[in-house]
Amino acid sequence: MLFTVLLLVAIIAIIYYVYQVGTKNENFFVERGLKFKKPTFLVGNYLPIFLRKTSLFEYLKNIHNDFPNEKIIGHFDFRKPIIVILDPEIAKQVSVKDFENFVDHQEIFNEETDPDFGNSLFALKGQKWKDMRATLSPAFTGSKMRLMCDFIVEICGQMVDFLKIEAAEKGPQIHDAKQLLSRLTMDVIGTCAFGVKVDSLKNMENDFFVTAKKIANFTSVGFQLKFILFKLCPSLMVFLKTPLFQKEGKEYLKNIVLNTMKTREDKNITRPDMIHLLMEAQKGNLVHSVAEKDTAGFATVEESTIGLTSSKRNWTDTEIVAQCFIFFIAGFEGVSIVSSFMLYEIMVNTDIQDKLFAEISEANKKLDGKPLKYDTLKQLKYLDMVTSEFLRKWSGPFLDRCVTRDCTLKYDDGKEYSFKKGDLIWMPNTSYHHNPEFFPEPEKLIPERFSDENKHSINPSAYAPFGIGPRNCIGSRFALMELKSIVYYIVLNFHIEVTEKTQVPMKLAKNFTQPLPQKGFLMRFRPRE
Repeated sequence: MLFTVLLLVAIIAIIYYVYQVGTKNENFFVERGLKFKKPTFLVGNYLPIFLRKTSLFEYLKNIHNDFPNEKIIGHFDFRKPIIVILDPEIAKQVSVKDFENFVDHQEIFNEETDPDFGNSLFALKGQKWKDMRATLSPAFTGSKMRLMCDFIVEICGQMVDFLKIEAAEKGPQIHDAKQLLSRLTMDVIGTCAFGVKVDSLKNMENDFFVTAKKIANFTSVGFQLKFILFKLCPSLMVFLKTPLFQKEGKEYLKNIVLNTMKTREDKNITRPDMIHLLMEAQKGNLVHSVAEKDTAGFATVEESTIGLTSSKRNWTDTEIVAQCFIFFIAGFEGVSIVSSFMLYEIMVNTDIQDKLFAEISEANKKLDGKPLKYDTLKQLKYLDMVTSEFLRKWSGPFLDRCVTRDCTLKYDDGKEYSFKKGDLIWMPNTSYHHNPEFFPEPEKLIPERFSDENKHSINPSAYAPFGIGPRNCIGSRFALMELKSIVYYIVLNFHIEVTEKTQVPMKLAKNFTQPLPQKGFLMRFRPRE
């Protein structure tokens, strides 16, 4: 009898605790005077996603339509209140003008709970982030990208050879572009970030690809479930020591980095890749060239004074490994998905494909049999227009910040809004990019928006595929170089064709992670004559 009573009391206590936790922030936006959608218990504003009616990307893309006259609104990320900035000019205030009040990202892990992620440039906070940004910034300049362009070109050539040999033996086959390009991007990350040369198209079961794939399988049910649980009860997940990324895979990558660093140090080996640059940064040998001002295209983000500052701080091997890890996370799955979307857009917009081929084939003639170079990519204006417009349509769903000290922002109309330390902020750049006020006919891919004649009319605050302000994406040059190289070699050598299995128009999967099509990126690569 006593046991039954105690069990009943425990159950009631648990239910009460869950209820309190699930509803404690319900009045957050009422007290702040912000409009918001009423949340559902525990899942916040995500009931439509759980019911498979939309995706997070689509939800945020259209959020300005739900609050047409608001500059700032409230959103419940599960049970966590998020202040969402719908006005890109206020987003610029947060990201640039008043950056010192909004320095950090929302914490997922820190240096103690997950050293491999918590020590990365993305996760570091405050002065430590500023020091790391200043240390790493010289590694991502145009002069350093030139050195790594040859690695990317070599791997793109391997992909072309693979597809041509396959077409000669079996005829042009239908491929899911993401499966194809995930192998290419894995090889790029392997050679550029880890100093490992693998050909994942020929050797599909190589250890590097198989192990690394387990870490970055963001579309798996298991990963998405853990992602949701980290959102709902992060303290419990940390207490249970549940890793978001597979532990064995991370150890594998860590050992590659540390062993490579030791071998190069012992044998005085130099190779112009990311490990070499990180080793130089660790020694304090990387500095910005005063004369260097380089862009890889319209979407390239400029380095701030923080990144241009000299930093003399010593960095541990653990901190250097963490940068390789975040480079892997961003450069593998992210780039393979983005490049797959871009090939899909080029496939369904045949006029754009024809114009690209005309420009690329002309550039290739001038190379006279020599491999593609970084400076040649920079000169391809139409390719840059297509890339810039593509990134407008298919960039990540939002940028985030955490308020680092109490402050008040004034709107252009004289109104004010006060932020408190610890407030979480989202700036939905995909909403800015799809708002017809800034980009008419936003669902259409119109490269001419970014022509020399038109690009001056683009509101720079409303275009942020790589973020904005000092905390923008440090790797924008590398990402653009890789994306453009992939398009260059595919369009130069193949017609990208719609197949009977291709979903046109594309419909997105209803998920919480990166946007993905319901039926894959199916296309055919027919060799050009």
